[in-house]
Amino acid sequence: MTGTTVEFAVHFRHGNRGRRRLRTGGRPVPPVIAPGRVPRVSRLLALAIRFDGLIRKGAVRDYAELARLGSVSRTRISQVMDLLNLAPDIQEEILFLSRTVAGRDSVTERKLRSVTCEFDWSRQRAEAACILLPSTPEQRTGGSRKGRPDRSRPSKKHRGGEETHVEASHR
Repeated sequence: MTGTTVEFAVHFRHGNRGRRRLRTGGRPVPPVIAPGRVPRVSRLLALAIRFDGLIRKGAVRDYAELARLGSVSRTRISQVMDLLNLAPDIQEEILFLSRTVAGRDSVTERKLRSVTCEFDWSRQRAEAACILLPSTPEQRTGGSRKGRPDRSRPSKKHRGGEETHVEASHR
């Protein structure tokens, strides 16, 4: 008597209480994650959106309760929630900032605080442009955008060799 051999792919997956569970098919391929990390301000804005949803649903009563649950001050919760005062297009740009591969984030929540205090969205956009534009990869590496020279900082040659009061304060 000849037996029939059946072959198929299986893999093991962790189940409840550390048990292994047999699964049919090949092992799932993990998603490819881009190098670097999501900027902190993007994570804070996502957290503010989540907190706002919790308050609207009634799962959390107010900012004070959020502060107690998160073991932070009410002031800090208010600072994070102020990111929701930004124009929707600015929020979108913050949520989709490019990942930080090395060093510090170029856009921080502290830099955006003055923008969140502005109620007029057109003024917000003007102020945010100064903060968000330097975060583009071309400007971080010193390259110019769309073939134009970088005019964000005039050279000392054009200022007569003098340094500005801002540069002098950074020494």
